[in-house]
Amino acid sequence: MEKSILFTKEDGVGKILLNRPDAFNSFTKEMALEMHTALDACAEDDEIRAVYISGVGKAFCAGQDLKEAMDPNRFEGFEKVVSQYYNQTALRIYNLEKPVVSAVNGVAAGAGANIALLCDIVVAKESASFIQAFSKIGLIPDSGGTYVLPRLVGFQKAIALAMLGDKVGAAEAERMGMIYKYFPDAEFEEKAYAIAKKLAKMPTQGLAYTKKLFNSGLCTSFQEQLDLETKYQTLAGDTADYKEGITAFVEKRKPNFTGR
Repeated sequence: MEKSILFTKEDGVGKILLNRPDAFNSFTKEMALEMHTALDACAEDDEIRAVYISGVGKAFCAGQDLKEAMDPNRFEGFEKVVSQYYNQTALRIYNLEKPVVSAVNGVAAGAGANIALLCDIVVAKESASFIQAFSKIGLIPDSGGTYVLPRLVGFQKAIALAMLGDKVGAAEAERMGMIYKYFPDAEFEEKAYAIAKKLAKMPTQGLAYTKKLFNSGLCTSFQEQLDLETKYQTLAGDTADYKEGITAFVEKRKPNFTGR
């Protein structure tokens, strides 16, 4: 049986591809557990300095596999599925001390949309779309959707998208600040992966601290955030990459960052 997650390492990038194209890459228990394994490998491998998540086929991820959800012999109930599968995927992405790029190659619906939007840099194919599909079947946005979406697009827009289940195209998603950029379909894979390759050559610890600070800044007071900036700037200034960066600047050459 073919794996539902394809995981490879190249160019310093951990490449994770959702691989159930016949089911629009919808999530099953097995797929979630394989995703956890791949994300853990990215966290533990020092040679991996950026992570790239995309889908095989026409979709990024259509959310929960509804055939599994309707099968009493396979579906383990919402509490377990959300807490042990979706939440654990979201936490791994949120806490990963390396930049994560989601390359949305097609429809991203439900949990698939929210997992994509949790990533640090989100890019999309021009023909891709995002849908908060939960309200259409009487559910609520999960996988961090109620946390991340209002922070990206504002409260009013987010709650309307969640309640109405509107489809948002890639161009509109970029315009409203939901994603970083969209690319023409023919250029998408090359340009999206180039972002991950670029990040993998940058100062990894500095990027990790940047991610941590942007995430904490959503919840802390201004004074608390200033204190955290002081703490992490001090840590960043003690890295080999900082020393390499200023040396290269003085010597007027391109820096060779090692992630240390």
